[in-house]
Amino acid sequence: MSMPLLGEKFPSIEVQTTHGAMKFPEDKRGKWVVLFSHPADFTPVCTTEFVSFQKHKPQFDELGAELVGFSIDQVFSHIKWVEWIKEKLDVEIEFPIIAGTDTLAEKIGMLHPAKGTNTVRAVFIIDPEGVVRTILYYPQEIGRNISEIVRAVKALQKSDEDGVATPANWPENELIKDRVIIPPATDCDTAKERVEKYECYDWWFCHKPQ
Repeated sequence: MSMPLLGEKFPSIEVQTTHGAMKFPEDKRGKWVVLFSHPADFTPVCTTEFVSFQKHKPQFDELGAELVGFSIDQVFSHIKWVEWIKEKLDVEIEFPIIAGTDTLAEKIGMLHPAKGTNTVRAVFIIDPEGVVRTILYYPQEIGRNISEIVRAVKALQKSDEDGVATPANWPENELIKDRVIIPPATDCDTAKERVEKYECYDWWFCHKPQ
């Protein structure tokens, strides 16, 4: 097993989770998945992230995307932490959390030795075919922006459905707002057609309503 890269199948792993045993990503085939690691249970930044992931869960649900957490804590710790979040913060964590190992975390790119012995804040967005489509890394000291992860899933789905690209900060881009980008032409005839068919800054930068 080697660290999964963009465009590759996520390696098959058999794990224990707070929702029982899981073969991943096979058990999630046919669905978009956001697999994210956190450094440790019962830590403040991770607690805020889990609350935020749960608060954003309806948005992930709308996109048909499932959340799966991961750290190298034992499943007993995950269970107790989820109970604590429910009791103290009145938030029920509804998604499974994988109890990983150092070896597994390192092999799939969640353990960076120079950053300590805990998993970094990794995010893998995996498509319904089990292919890795986005990888994000944050250090232990910086909490993630969960809205950006929702946006990334939405943008990937838009790209797949319509064969387009999305601009920076989509759907609130400074140049073309919520419009999408047409892939650049690869021959002269298509380049000429593009500027007649779409709104363009030039033949290589054309856009249309989403």
